[in-house]
Amino acid sequence: MDLKAGLWQKQTLKLTMTQELSQAIALLQYSFQELAAFLENKAVENPLLQVDYKNVRTMDPRLDRIRHTRKHDGQESNRWIEQIGEKTDSLEDYLLSQLNLLTVSARQKQIIIKLIECIDENGYLCAACQDISAKHQVSESETETALAILQSLEPAGIAARSLAECLLLQLERKQPSNELAKQMLSEHFVLFAEKKWKSLAKIMNTSLQEIQKVYDEIQTLDPRPGSAFQIERPAYIVPDIIVSRNGDELSVSVFDDTVPRITFNEAYYQLLSEYKDDAVKRFLHEKQQDYQWIMKSLEQRKETLMKVALKILEKQREFFLTGPDHLKPMTMREVAEELDVHESTVSRAVREKYIQTQAGTYELKSFFTSSVQTVEHNQASSHQVKVAIGKFIKEEDKQKPLSDQEIVHLLKEHEGTVVSRRTVAKYREQLGIPSSTKRKRFE
Repeated sequence: MDLKAGLWQKQTLKLTMTQELSQAIALLQYSFQELAAFLENKAVENPLLQVDYKNVRTMDPRLDRIRHTRKHDGQESNRWIEQIGEKTDSLEDYLLSQLNLLTVSARQKQIIIKLIECIDENGYLCAACQDISAKHQVSESETETALAILQSLEPAGIAARSLAECLLLQLERKQPSNELAKQMLSEHFVLFAEKKWKSLAKIMNTSLQEIQKVYDEIQTLDPRPGSAFQIERPAYIVPDIIVSRNGDELSVSVFDDTVPRITFNEAYYQLLSEYKDDAVKRFLHEKQQDYQWIMKSLEQRKETLMKVALKILEKQREFFLTGPDHLKPMTMREVAEELDVHESTVSRAVREKYIQTQAGTYELKSFFTSSVQTVEHNQASSHQVKVAIGKFIKEEDKQKPLSDQEIVHLLKEHEGTVVSRRTVAKYREQLGIPSSTKRKRFE
C-alpha cells in the first residue's frame, strides 16, 4: 500500500443541482394550495415580488350565498331559511345534556363528567377505569358505577372499552332476549369476527345458520357510535387540468385561476436603484434574478403540465369520449419516453393534480395503470380487470362464493384477460373485498 504524499490530476463528471433547478422541480410537484403558500412566503422574502389575489375567488359556498343574497336584497325575505345558522352539538354536549336530566349525586356527576372527558371521537372510553380512579382519587367501584350510568345514555354503545362491549351494549337494548348473540360477543368474539364459524358452532353447540342470523343482526349495529357527532368541513377539489368536449373534438387547458398572480414591484425597484450603495445594488440584483427564476419556473410548470395532459388526452381518448370503463394501460415511463423527459418529471407533474372531465373529476395519477395480457396478445388495463372482478363477485352465489382461482378462469373465459391467482387476490384486496371464506353465507 502506497502512502506517499503527492499531487494527482483526476477528471470526474458530477451533476450539481443549483438552487434554481431545485426550485423548479419543487414548483412542478406542488399542488395549487402548496404553490399559493410558496408564493406568499416568497413575497415576504422578496420585496420586488408582489402577490395579487384579485383573480382568486373563495371556494366557500357560504360566502358565495352571502354575496348572492346581497345582490338580491329584494328577495332576501324569500331566502330566510338559508340564513339560519347550523347548530351542531358535540358528543360531549349531548351527553352532558342527558346527564343533567338524571337523578344522581353530585359526586357521581363529577365522576361521569371526568369519564365523558375520556371519550374519543368514535365514542369509546380511551382510558382504563383504574387509571381514572387513581387520577381523580376515587374508588374503582365508584368509577364502574358511574361508567354503567354513562353507558345507559344515548347513543347506545357509548363509552365502551372495546368493540365487543360496544356491540353488546347496543344489542342489549335492541334485542335483550338474544342470549346466543350476547354469548358470542362476550365470550367468543374473536372466533365470531374472524368467521371461524365451524369451530364456533362446535363450541356453542349451534348451527351455522343460527350464527349467520346473529351476524346479520350485528351488521345492523354501529361500531362507531360517536362518529355521528364529528363535523368535518368538506374538502373542495380544484382541478388543475380541464378537458372540454365538443362532439368528438376534445380540448385541454391548464386551470391556473386559483393560483395568485405575481407581478414585479417596479416602483420599489426604482426607489432603491437611486441608492449608490453596492450592498443595495447586490440586493436588488439578487431579488430581481429570484423573481425572474420564479416566473420562468411557473411558466415551465404550466408547460410541463400541458404536455403531460395532452399526452394523456392522446392515449386515453376513449376514456374521455366513452367513460371510465375504457381506460387503457399506460405507464409513466411510457409517457416520459414519448415526451423525452425523465420518468420522475411525469411523476412530479401528476402529484396531487386533478383533471376535470364530463364524467367527473379524477386524479391525474389514476390514468396510469399497469397492463394485463389478453388471450389475443393485446393489452388491458388493471382498472378493467378490477371492474370485472367486482362484477363477478357481485353476481356470485353467496352460499358458494367464487375462489380466486375460479375468478382467474372467469376472467380468461369472459374477459379474455390472463392473470395469476396472486394478482386476483391483490386486486380483490385493493377493492376492499374479503376472501371467499369470509363472503360465504350459510342460508
